[in-house]
Amino acid sequence: MLKSKQRLLPLLGLALAGTALAQTVEPARFYKLEFVVKEVEGGKTVNARSFVTMLAAQMPGRDASSATIRAGGRVPVSAGSGNSFLDVGVNIDARELREVQGDLSLYISADISTIGQDNLGTVPGTRQNRWVGTVFLPVKKPTVVFASDDISSKRQIQLEVTATPVR
Repeated sequence: MLKSKQRLLPLLGLALAGTALAQTVEPARFYKLEFVVKEVEGGKTVNARSFVTMLAAQMPGRDASSATIRAGGRVPVSAGSGNSFLDVGVNIDARELREVQGDLSLYISADISTIGQDNLGTVPGTRQNRWVGTVFLPVKKPTVVFASDDISSKRQIQLEVTATPVR
């Protein structure tokens, strides 16, 4: 009986050490993500809207976190015999934030829609810009990750992102 206890003690010690190592997993690092939607004309920003969220960096052995931003409204539109609604505003999804040699990699999906008017200012219409992709961000530096020309004006729509470590 004593010999079997002597054999079990080292095994029990290894099991306890393994449990202690498993509990010392590195805590997730969080980043504040500031998304700025800009309207730029002639190189000058004429309108800007800011949206902020937090996201944890993806760590080995952990599920990827994600963030969703929804800001906008519903606009009634006449559709023949009845009314329906059109959702307009800003929809931003961010996920798969990874640290890469001191910088970040991030998957972003952005949909920005507005109600506009034609050149005569009489007929309302919608403008929509959609972007999807994985981007590379330097930390603490505002970076334009998507841009597109507005087809009905000389303006450009830009999405700028700044990632700042929280701790």
